[in-house]
Amino acid sequence: MLWPQTVERGDNGSLRLGGVHLAELAEQYGTPLYVFDEATLRARARAARTAFARCYPRTRVLYAGKALLSIPIVAILREEGLGLDVVSGGELFAGLKAGVPASTITFHGNNKSEQELREAIVAGVGLIAVDNHFELALLTDLAADLGTRVPVLLRLNPGVDVHTHDKIKTGVIDSKFGFPIWNGDAAAAVQRAVGTPGLDLVGYHAHLGSQLFDADTMRVAIEAMVEFAAEMRDRFGVTPREISPGGGFGIAYEAGESEAVFEDWANIIGSALSHSCDRHGLPLPELAVEPGRAIVGPSAVALYRVGSMKDIPGVRRYVSVDGGMADNIRPTLYGARYTAAIANRAEDGPRKRVTIAGKYCESGDVLIEDIELPELVSGDLLAVPAVGAYCLAMASNYNHALRPAVVLVKDGVARLIRRRETYEDLVVTEVCP
Repeated sequence: MLWPQTVERGDNGSLRLGGVHLAELAEQYGTPLYVFDEATLRARARAARTAFARCYPRTRVLYAGKALLSIPIVAILREEGLGLDVVSGGELFAGLKAGVPASTITFHGNNKSEQELREAIVAGVGLIAVDNHFELALLTDLAADLGTRVPVLLRLNPGVDVHTHDKIKTGVIDSKFGFPIWNGDAAAAVQRAVGTPGLDLVGYHAHLGSQLFDADTMRVAIEAMVEFAAEMRDRFGVTPREISPGGGFGIAYEAGESEAVFEDWANIIGSALSHSCDRHGLPLPELAVEPGRAIVGPSAVALYRVGSMKDIPGVRRYVSVDGGMADNIRPTLYGARYTAAIANRAEDGPRKRVTIAGKYCESGDVLIEDIELPELVSGDLLAVPAVGAYCLAMASNYNHALRPAVVLVKDGVARLIRRRETYEDLVVTEVCP
């Protein structure tokens, strides 16, 4: 799915989402503007839960909040039965504000502070995914200080390479994340956790990376994790009650691209876990999966207003819009590709190749390089799909830009769920003499 499921063109050719004309939203709330389709959000959350429940009934589906931790959106996903995966004290705070029960939250991260860990323990989070020996030591001291027992997962690094961008690989040998299995580091962590009265070792976690399309990599990772778990049972008498291969399921960003299908991944992951546990004589644990991008990514479109244009004969034509790397850093950071469509009118006439540039003072501020679109004029509205994940979450105030408003649409009704920033917002934290 490239566009949200309710997208359509009206009688005059303009785009509608959730029964609402995007051009009207742009007039009311300004641009750039991010518009989320509630029907798509709910449908994708249900699809994930249904697929894994069918293939492996003891599955918890947690939304990976780092993709976008919007309180109204997380509240919707909570209604659909999803738990939450957070990676910071701020994400934990927002998740709790959204009404997510602390017991359904797993706290990740490779360098959690003592304050963040204390906040998580006091809040009663369901699991803390421990990433390194430094964190084990912090948790040991905090558990003793607070007089409690902390449920933990150990994040393993299985050394599995995947076909994705190098900057979003997390389970390879050269990674800042997790306890490596191959050098004895993970086994030492198990021994330490089992020997600490204040820690309850619930199981093991791994995460291979983002934008994954080869489900067989998950099978390899699960087999490695279960083999390790069986060895730890034999050495230290600990049997995992939960195994989590993380998330990272890929989505389409351009026409013709495929996406990871929940049903296919659930079948491979569930089968791999069942067969591996049977082979090693382990009881079936609970399975936890953590989709983020695959839930919110295809649920939103970004709206931009066309401004200046520049022709360089024999080279390219630049069409500049009023957003760019401050609201979507992915093309600059990862070389990510997007598509776009004219939203305010029909897409009539011959198409020409243009490059959609942002408004910021960087030559690398290009949203879409070399896209075929009908003749554009200043004032046109461009809609860019598949922007629900890792755009607003990584947005900045570069050039003192105002981060955009966010609207949720459903059945012909639009609801503002995040106002556009103001100039005053930009300086409110400044401490002036």
